[in-house]
Amino acid sequence: MNSEVQDAYGQPLPGHFQRLTRTLNALGTLWIVALMLLINSDVLGRELLNAPVRGTTELVSLSIVGIVFLQLADTLVSGRMTRADVLLDRLKRTRPALAALLQAIFHAVGAALMGVILWAAWEPLVESIRIQEYVGALGDFTAPVWPVRLIMLVGMVATLITFVLLAWMDLRRMARLREARP
Repeated sequence: MNSEVQDAYGQPLPGHFQRLTRTLNALGTLWIVALMLLINSDVLGRELLNAPVRGTTELVSLSIVGIVFLQLADTLVSGRMTRADVLLDRLKRTRPALAALLQAIFHAVGAALMGVILWAAWEPLVESIRIQEYVGALGDFTAPVWPVRLIMLVGMVATLITFVLLAWMDLRRMARLREARP
């Protein structure tokens, strides 16, 4: 498959933005390793010392959300998002310019939806900071919620920008394919 027909997934993003998405993904992976250590310490503490690690449940529940949003943009740019592409694969072979247009539309809609989610997530972040929201029980273990909400917003912004860049790359590919058409 030549480069004119290949879609934007796996291609370098303009302006080295992909370095940021990979860094966020790596941070999410390191967070997973830290969670594994925490969970194993909790299990060993329960079994061997009859003393669990306080706050494990709360930290795991907060972490899952943060990890998902840290890794979302890189998952998108690498083409690992779940999608049904039977029609798209056929169009790539028979009408590649139309396939590029459909992918551009998909990415533009993704950017719009991510923008809506980002807009909706802003106020809960501000409120979480204002009221000093936390998880856990006072006197036992508490953790602030706002850092994870902020991480979510960073991931949403990175994903929104990734959607926009992919749509732009798809439109450029569509234009090249139309120009190359006999």
